[in-house]
Amino acid sequence: MSLPRQVLPGSDYMLTRRCSERRFFLRPDDETNNAFTYCLALAAQRAKVEILFAEAMSNHYHAGIHDPLGNFPVFAEHFHALLARCQNAHLGRFENFWSSDPTSVVRLVEPNDVLEKMVYAYTNPTAADLVDIAEEWPGVSTFQAALTTGHIVATRPKFFFRSDGKLPELVTVNIARPHGFAGQTQAEWNELVTSRVRCVEAEHHERRRAAGKTVLGRDAILRQRPFDSPTTPEPHFGISPRVAAKSKWPRIEAIGRAQVFVERYRVAIKQWMAGVANVVFPYGTYWMRKFARVVCETAEETQQALAQARGAPLAA
Repeated sequence: MSLPRQVLPGSDYMLTRRCSERRFFLRPDDETNNAFTYCLALAAQRAKVEILFAEAMSNHYHAGIHDPLGNFPVFAEHFHALLARCQNAHLGRFENFWSSDPTSVVRLVEPNDVLEKMVYAYTNPTAADLVDIAEEWPGVSTFQAALTTGHIVATRPKFFFRSDGKLPELVTVNIARPHGFAGQTQAEWNELVTSRVRCVEAEHHERRRAAGKTVLGRDAILRQRPFDSPTTPEPHFGISPRVAAKSKWPRIEAIGRAQVFVERYRVAIKQWMAGVANVVFPYGTYWMRKFARVVCETAEETQQALAQARGAPLAA
């Protein structure tokens, strides 16, 4: 059984999920790109999350979200289920679309952590030696939208959704700027993101030059078959982090808070399963609050419990 996860309103996350058997079920084409964007928009609207960035690779995706209400599980469930059914219809298949591995959900503690993951996502095709620069990737990428109009649009996929259904014909995914950079002008924000992306691209270009390698190229990517998969070995038994923070002390603080949450959740769930009345779960409990209707602490009560656990008050 996986560890309970604290779901905190107002948090930023990066979600990553791979296709089953690493197959290229998201291989870029017009229908796939449109379906990915359409399902992303519907899921974001339903969960009321803000999309910070998105990058759809051939066999996985990365998406950054701001979750003001603590609804990211709703977003992930709706997006994954809807896109899986949609793409299976497009590909004429019926088996599992996504890998059996759980979705990677990493909480991004500080604004610079959001920026770092954004750059990581945008340069993923370059790091994989597929294209030279971010703009050459033929799949869904919000890189240009983040620098220009701030949104991407999609139409209702005709191969899956009913033409006379209630879902909208046209949807828009607004690409929100991370909150920590709200004070920058558009020109300053563009320069920051672009310079970071170009720096990473230059590093990979130099790596390929030293190794005598070239990129696969846009045309070859589009010729790949959706049922193919990479020839490189798949890594196993790696670390699956839940928190990303470059700064040491915010990282330690975030990990410590998560550990305290797990410890207190375990106490509460054992009491609840034993039939103890009036069990109160820690703030950030999601599944038990939604499906078992348990009572949860307020943020202030959990803050006090954290302070007592550490023997000193914690910053809000």
